[in-house]
Amino acid sequence: MKGSSLLLRFPLSCLLRNVRKSYLKSFWWSQGCALPYSQPDTSRSLCYSRRMVSAKGLKTGLCHPAALEQQPKELSDKEQRLLDRLYNGVIQGHRACLAEAITLMESTHSRKKEIAQVLLQKVLSYHKEQEQLNKGQPLAFRVGLSGPPGAGKSTFIECFGKMLTERGHKVSVLAVDPSSSTSGGSLLGDKTRMTELSRDMNAYIRPSPTRGTLGGVTRTTNEAILLCEGGGYDIVLVETVGVGQSEFAVADMVDMFVLLLPPAGGDELQGIKRGIIEMADLVVVNKADGDLIVPARRIQAEYVSALKLLRKRSQVWKPQVMRISAKTGEGVSDVWDKMSEFRGLMLTSGEMLAKRRRQQKVWMWNVIQESMLDHFRSHLAVRDQIPLLEEKVVRGVLSPGLAADMLLKAFKEKP
Repeated sequence: MKGSSLLLRFPLSCLLRNVRKSYLKSFWWSQGCALPYSQPDTSRSLCYSRRMVSAKGLKTGLCHPAALEQQPKELSDKEQRLLDRLYNGVIQGHRACLAEAITLMESTHSRKKEIAQVLLQKVLSYHKEQEQLNKGQPLAFRVGLSGPPGAGKSTFIECFGKMLTERGHKVSVLAVDPSSSTSGGSLLGDKTRMTELSRDMNAYIRPSPTRGTLGGVTRTTNEAILLCEGGGYDIVLVETVGVGQSEFAVADMVDMFVLLLPPAGGDELQGIKRGIIEMADLVVVNKADGDLIVPARRIQAEYVSALKLLRKRSQVWKPQVMRISAKTGEGVSDVWDKMSEFRGLMLTSGEMLAKRRRQQKVWMWNVIQESMLDHFRSHLAVRDQIPLLEEKVVRGVLSPGLAADMLLKAFKEKP
């Protein structure tokens, strides 16, 4: 994170301008901030150490992210007040400030995105300091929850969340809702189905539209997780859209992936893809009450047998299958016991920290891919040709591959 703190500390355009003109030859370095070498702040000379930094210096950890005392000069007084208000509100656990911070993070406005990244870095630095006081161990436990429609995910989350808050935990729920491909809107119905949990002061529910993102997990979901952790929420639940591509996306940002299934849903082993089952650390068969108890037992037995045939992903944990009823609350506390067992084993073995490091790298490249696609579409040499080539592809005059090659060639030849 030390190298990345500089990138988030200043707008990207400002950093690139310095790279082109001076190759980062001269900066004053302080605790988490850099100032031009030619204009030192003499009033704070005792806090600064003068260093000549080459391009390689970005990798040497010269910039310490622990304290961010000064903000970029580009911030106006109004922006500075907004940044300070949101930062103080988030770390003090104010839900309204956390909601506003996530909204700022989800904005597509370029200036708001820059301010949001500065805010995220401040919150992340604060959270890292708190983790250092906890002997470097994560303070929060991230759980991904998914399953087919009708599995009872919202009912389970409300019952599960209320149980956790009664035990002294702070729970945040990031529920990703599908957006309409026509209007772009979404129902955001998860929060309305969790009426009791939404009124709990130790819980925070954030329904977020997918906005057409592949897999249903928005590109800011990972940042929202970090903001929730900075706000003191020690349990973060990420609910995804159905069963499909979203599981592969959410698996790269959580510590534990839980698959929730309904009984009597037909041939479950055919309906749920093998790749999704392989990612599950815990399979929970819900609605095991009334007339569905027998079907639930049968589905549980089928998945126990199926999991034995899958390749082992962890050296210390074997995926398990449980049977619960979120409606009656039966077995819900046992689910938390299994999660706690999983967390303890993964922390002791070091697998959780190693997994989080891999996830950060994967998410960085996911964001780069999305940003590069946006940059490609808005490129001067490409954007005017896109509708023309798309029309030719639709009419069958050009093959999709040839049209793509033409656009890529135009993109590379004209910077």
